[in-house]
Amino acid sequence: MKNRLRLILFVLVMVFSFTNTHFAEDQSSLAKFLIRNFDPHEVPTVGSSNPDYVIVEFFDYNCGYCRQAGKTIQALIASDPNVRVIFREWPVLGEGSTFAARAVLASSEQGKYEEFHWALMNGKVRATKAVVMKVARDLGLDIAKLEADMVSQTVDLHLEQSNMLAQNLGFTGTPAFIVDNQKVPGMLSFNQISELVAEARDTK
Repeated sequence: MKNRLRLILFVLVMVFSFTNTHFAEDQSSLAKFLIRNFDPHEVPTVGSSNPDYVIVEFFDYNCGYCRQAGKTIQALIASDPNVRVIFREWPVLGEGSTFAARAVLASSEQGKYEEFHWALMNGKVRATKAVVMKVARDLGLDIAKLEADMVSQTVDLHLEQSNMLAQNLGFTGTPAFIVDNQKVPGMLSFNQISELVAEARDTK
């Protein structure tokens, strides 16, 4: 019950923020609000621990454009030490995608989220159950613990939040981004996302 109430509150706040100017001004940015108010185990992040700019990415490991976007995110983090990226696992392309998302989220409990994420995102083949478990073993994960954590309430909550939030924001597929307070569906190149970051900083 507690997790369901948190899920409902999460979506109400996020959607409200896009329609209320004062909220957006008070919170600095919708993306930063996410970092301040949710458990990092439920909302994995990469990049700066003290960012001046935050991006949220919705993705699926079996989405070709998401894999291209992953390279964009890696390049952005490498070139800009003041950016942080929030990962919203949003598996929309079938059972393999859902299995992959659950496995990577569960690997947070063993401190392997980022390694697992990039291993799949930079992979050359579809993220099937067999492929995902091979990567897990290659990373030295405790497989029994991983499988148990894959069905945890924490993983369930993350996926439910992602799905409900994406639907309420009008996203219809992956990749999709929240760049400051701006909704950006679709693929972003390195130049495009860098320009959005620079524009947002200029307005602050």
